[in-house]
Order: sequence, then structure tokens, then C-alpha cells
Amino acid sequence: MRAVSRVAVGRQSGPMTTDDSRGPQEPTKADLHRYLRSARADLVWKLDGLSEHDARRPLTPTGTNLLGLVKHVSSVDVGYFGECFGRPFAEPLPWFDDDAEPNADFWVPAEVTRAEVLGLAERAWAHSDATITALPLDAVGHVPWWGERGREVTLHALLVHMVAETHRHAGHADILREGIDGAAGLSAGNENLPGVDEAWWAAYRAQVEQAARGAVG
Repeated sequence: MRAVSRVAVGRQSGPMTTDDSRGPQEPTKADLHRYLRSARADLVWKLDGLSEHDARRPLTPTGTNLLGLVKHVSSVDVGYFGECFGRPFAEPLPWFDDDAEPNADFWVPAEVTRAEVLGLAERAWAHSDATITALPLDAVGHVPWWGERGREVTLHALLVHMVAETHRHAGHADILREGIDGAAGLSAGNENLPGVDEAWWAAYRAQVEQAARGAVG
């Protein structure tokens, strides 16, 4: 979830290995990393073709918005794969300062451009990817904002955590984007939806609505 600025120490639970050694854990790490990168790309794709207003405006009662999701996900990503392994990201993230307002990582001020947010995300994810590439799955880091359970956490555990976190927010983005302009689909070039027309979708939605009303009695 939320990362904050802390001093963290990374170590390995076994012998130190780097550069993605091709041992037994390599296929697992490669799979996890692929799912993580895919979810990041899907999240950013949901911004394509949107106006500045639609990219930033709150779309739920709790203020969830598409550009803010990118800001949040990239910021926590580089916290887990940076600071937690003694590899801090060089750029400041003031929305995680102790005096920052709640949810400051979930929205973007008007004076900050979309390109700046996406550029920061690209650099943060590159920093995270360097850690993932360099360390083995059993490398042990420290997640101070998790309290006692964060004293010793492996790279494997944090990869699983961030795959789940990023896909969760990509799912939020799916729904938000469809609500804005009807655009839907899993990822660029792969809608993962039935090849049907708008009339079919209208009939399908009516069928689902009828079932819901029927359940009420």
C-alpha cells in the first residue's frame, strides 16, 4: 500500500547473487516480473485519448481518478523495490512526507503535467526493475510501514504484493475508463472481450438488469 520515506536495509537470506542468475527461481521471478510490467502498462494505457479533465477528475465519492492511480502505483512500487532493499529512489516524493495531507499520492495538482507524472512513473519503474533484476527472490528487505511483520520480507513476497496491488488498481482503471467514454478492454491490442456489436451489449446489459430485479422479487 502506501510507502513513506524511511531508512531500509536489504540483505539476502542466502548467498549473495545478482544479475538474474538462471537458477531454479528464475522462471518464477520472470513470470512475476512479466505480470507486474503488464499491469503497469495496462494502467497507463487507460489514459490514452483522454482530455486533461477526464484523466484527472474524481470519478467516485472517494475521489478515485486515472492519473492519480498512476501516480500512486508508481510511487509505492519504487518504495517497495527501492528503499526497502537499501536502494532509495533519487527523486523526492513529497506526497509521502510525514506532513503531507491524506491521499496526496492519489491525485495530481493542476500545475503538474500529465507528461511529468508519466515520466516519473517511467523512471520509478526503471529503478524498481533494476532491483528486481539484480536481486534473487530470497533477498530480504525491510518494510518499516508494515510494522513488526515488515522486519524481514523477501523480494518474492513483495513481487507478489505489487503484482496484486497493481492489477487491483488496473481493474479500478478499467471501470473508470468505461464510465468516461465506454472504452473497454484488457490491454492495448488485446481487448479480451467478445467480438460483438453495441446492440448485443445493450441486450446483455438488459438481461443482467432483469436478473437483478428478479432476484429482489
